[in-house]
Amino acid sequence: MPFDYKPFPYRRAPGLDATEPTHPVVIVGAGPIGLAMAVDLATQGVRSVLLDDNDVVSVGSRAICWAKRTLEIFDRLGVGERMVEKGVTWQVGRLFDGEEEVFSFDLLPEEGHKMPAFINLGQYYVEQYLVERCHDFPDLIDLRFKNRVASVTNGTEGVEIEVETPDGPYTLTADWLIACDGARSPVRGMLGLDFAGRVFEERFLIADIVMEADFPSERWFWFNPPFHGGQTALLHKQPDNIYRIDLQLGWDADPEEEKKPENVIPRIEKAVGGRPFELDWVSVYTFQCRRLEKFVHDRVVFVGDSAHVVSPFGARGGNGGIHDVDNLGWKLAAVIKGEATPELVATYDIERRHGADENILNSTRATNFLSPPNAASGLFRDAVLDLARDHAFARPLINSGRLSRPCTLAGLLPGEERAGPVRVGDPCPDAPIGNGWLLDRLGGRFVLLAVERGVDDPMGLEVVEATGETMLNRYGPGVFLIRPDQHIAASWDGPTPADIRTALDRAMGRA
Repeated sequence: MPFDYKPFPYRRAPGLDATEPTHPVVIVGAGPIGLAMAVDLATQGVRSVLLDDNDVVSVGSRAICWAKRTLEIFDRLGVGERMVEKGVTWQVGRLFDGEEEVFSFDLLPEEGHKMPAFINLGQYYVEQYLVERCHDFPDLIDLRFKNRVASVTNGTEGVEIEVETPDGPYTLTADWLIACDGARSPVRGMLGLDFAGRVFEERFLIADIVMEADFPSERWFWFNPPFHGGQTALLHKQPDNIYRIDLQLGWDADPEEEKKPENVIPRIEKAVGGRPFELDWVSVYTFQCRRLEKFVHDRVVFVGDSAHVVSPFGARGGNGGIHDVDNLGWKLAAVIKGEATPELVATYDIERRHGADENILNSTRATNFLSPPNAASGLFRDAVLDLARDHAFARPLINSGRLSRPCTLAGLLPGEERAGPVRVGDPCPDAPIGNGWLLDRLGGRFVLLAVERGVDDPMGLEVVEATGETMLNRYGPGVFLIRPDQHIAASWDGPTPADIRTALDRAMGRA
């Protein structure tokens, strides 16, 4: 059965009856990004107020493809296993030119990872699970539905927020405001900020249908599909017998006309070969790759789609937003607790602009392959597809969206490099350790990971010792300082206490 949308309860805000004390953090937007942000802060003991102008989860499955690294972050936040249990796990993608398969790939051919390469799970489930996880922190997360932000006054020491509710307006003050209010971010508009980047002259129809079918749990992508000639199409399987179908429409398509059932249904009938189905959700989207120049503006921080947007192929939107949360949460918590200065939040701006640029680059390349902007690009794409039928070297050149991968910070973080499988700045690869998983032992705090090495004086840090072939293959022997977001902050053959202290100071923005 399709998702059962149930409104969340509205309650009268305290600020309607008395002046509220200044809150450490106010988060705007209770989508996956804002909810994950609240949970991440709560796991580190930081209180937040979460405002949303609606009272239900997102209508329609929207973001559905959640990548391995994102699932590892969700696991740290306490919802990863639940998502995997409900979601459709997949790791194989198949690319077709017409009816002929020309290329396939396996995103996780090796064993030894807790989380799968990808799951498909509608955004509404993710939001529901995160709301329920928020309820585990009643003293730290104040969820306020039907609370619309009407104005924001930003300053160097804090933020003032005017909020409208069914019972009237009230005012909040906060040390920090985190804008997680989506691609059309009202907060961004209130501060007079705009995106820079590119809007592509291409539109796609996106439809969720309820259908009984025996399609495997794989990603199927067509160039020149027989049911949608001259264009492209994508098919994904979701839970509850829901299938996601994307159909290229072209720039001249009228979005409002294309969303009408009388126009959608004939297209879907061709795509599914006459199988009976029901429409669950329909939308039309435009390709765009844009971002803010800066993500941090005094005490307002932009996260997720409010900071950057990408074309959907490659699953880089929702995944990239969760990676933002992963980067910001521990830094903001350290600043609020007085363990670091606001300069540490500035490193979020640097590191996640780097991540956004990587996603935008890959998304732009995919878009140009899917919808060639000129004759030369079209000739290149056609040649690649022709060659791929008979020549293996051409198959990896087919670009239907380079799928989301962990963003490395290698080259951005200070420290000496060592030869080995991982670099300073990389996210930690998972591996079996003892009777469990390595990443379950890392995250939320600074940790020293010792692989086939000892640490004489860990400077008060917890030491996680690991041995075995898998650990050596993925890390090599050495000692690694792991940040709370499971990125490698430093590595040594055998560190001195001074080495550890220097690396920790650098990672905390104290150097």
